Amino acid sequence: MPDQQTRSRPAAPAPRSARHRVTDRLAAAAPALGAYAAVRAVGLLVLWAAASVAGKDALHLLGGRWDSVWYQRIAEHGYGYTVTLPDGAIHPDLAFFPLLPALERGIAALSPLTAEGAGIAVAWLAGLAAAWGIHAVGARLHGQRAGVLLAALWGAYPTAFVQSMAYTESLFTALAAWSLYAVLQGRWIAAGALCVLAGLTRPSAVALIAALAVTAAAVLVRAYRQGESKVLRRHARMLLGVCLAPLGWLAYVVYVGVRQDSPLAYFEVQAQWGNSIDGGRALAAFVIGLPPPAALGLCAALALLGWLVVLCVRQRQPLPVLVYGIGIVVVSLIGSGYFGSRPRLMMPAFPLLLPPAVALAGLRTTARTGAVVAVAALASAGYGAWTLLGPGPP
Repeated sequence: MPDQQTRSRPAAPAPRSARHRVTDRLAAAAPALGAYAAVRAVGLLVLWAAASVAGKDALHLLGGRWDSVWYQRIAEHGYGYTVTLPDGAIHPDLAFFPLLPALERGIAALSPLTAEGAGIAVAWLAGLAAAWGIHAVGARLHGQRAGVLLAALWGAYPTAFVQSMAYTESLFTALAAWSLYAVLQGRWIAAGALCVLAGLTRPSAVALIAALAVTAAAVLVRAYRQGESKVLRRHARMLLGVCLAPLGWLAYVVYVGVRQDSPLAYFEVQAQWGNSIDGGRALAAFVIGLPPPAALGLCAALALLGWLVVLCVRQRQPLPVLVYGIGIVVVSLIGSGYFGSRPRLMMPAFPLLLPPAVALAGLRTTARTGAVVAVAALASAGYGAWTLLGPGPP
């Protein structure tokens, strides 16, 4: 007969199902999703008001201009469209990666939405998924409050209006954030699979691929130095994840090469759009060509960017997070493309916002924190409305 101690021992809790774990994580992320949604709602309301005054359709501004039109044309007709500009420049649609138009086409086929509406829907849903992933990374590294503020600050980024447009930034950031979170958890195959999708979304996936590769190399070097036996076997899942990571990006580069019958066709297409890698010469020439006050202002902005990078290093961010953030910045600055797009290209670098998020989390009163976020949200909303009502692309 069992003794009293055995009879009174509590039963081990039943393991929670995957569905319950997702529900728990969503509940934990609810404050971040609410804060992000509120910040973006401010931006959309300001845009709607400004567009109404200007006699324009706010939804068309979000889904029917600039790159959005190229993605929708691919969704509706596939690749093969080329524009010849008055100056003789050729712009083929092969410069645009396939995941967003594929999603637009699928949603439009299964719902009443047009390709334009599907693109906006993808962007808004992906924005929430990105905020969730950003919160997950921030909360894991610096606690729940910092995670919530990190998501809110990303929603108040100066060019955050693009997060609500039928562009790829929200989708790419969602995939990148969750891939980095998977790496932090040691789930390398999931990280590699998400990186495959990111590589089918934007060329800047090279920063995420580098983050996984550099982190894995550091793990292997440390293992060899510590004299671990059977290193490759012990880290087989990590190596598999790293091998998966570049497949999406490489698949599209190969597709363009085969379609154009040239192994370097993808890079030739990007050059036709003026997006060659020049090491920063175009950026330097642009700064030099500005009037002195504007040049000083831009140099100050670049100095602020450099200071944020230094803060990320001093914060000792985990290697994959740090390499990814710096990689996005570098990729955004060393190209020869349109200067006005560079702030948008840097928007997926959410690790740059970790230092200010942690600083805000340390403020004593919630009112001060809320006031800072509110000011940032209003400034971002005003800038977004001004940009979208203007003639040039973001």
